[in-house]
Amino acid sequence: MAKSYVNLQVSPEVAAKTLEALQLAKQSGSVRKGANEVTKSVERGLATFVVIAEDVEPEEVVVHIPKLCEQKKIAYSFVPTKMDLGKAIGMNVPCTAAAVENQGGAANAIKDVIAKTTGRSGGEAKAEKKEAKPAAAPAAPAPKKEAPKPKPPAAEAKKA
Repeated sequence: MAKSYVNLQVSPEVAAKTLEALQLAKQSGSVRKGANEVTKSVERGLATFVVIAEDVEPEEVVVHIPKLCEQKKIAYSFVPTKMDLGKAIGMNVPCTAAAVENQGGAANAIKDVIAKTTGRSGGEAKAEKKEAKPAAAPAAPAPKKEAPKPKPPAAEAKKA
């Protein structure tokens, strides 16, 4: 039975390319491993691509990650098993999710996977992200503050 958080049907070929891209990113870039680390990376806006395993039990561990990625406009994909995901990023144990922070030499492979999972190129996603942020106007110089005026001696005498 399909899990509730799996909202993309990924073909076996795309899943294999995703795992290959993760291996390249692990060798030449930086990858965060595990649901907690992926969540932090996405929330901080450091992640460029997220991969989630389809066989996570309990599914509540990763159910929030796809929605968080959509909010932050970060591409994500799924792979069939935790074990495959763990092996792809150099671990001997299963891994529920992984986030690529620095793509390194895997940039082209990740763009291909994003294009196949979302139907658009990675460049389009970045352009969309740039459009979402309005261009900041140059900051106007702050007005000069005047020195505080000394209090009249009479006011000080009343306090004492």
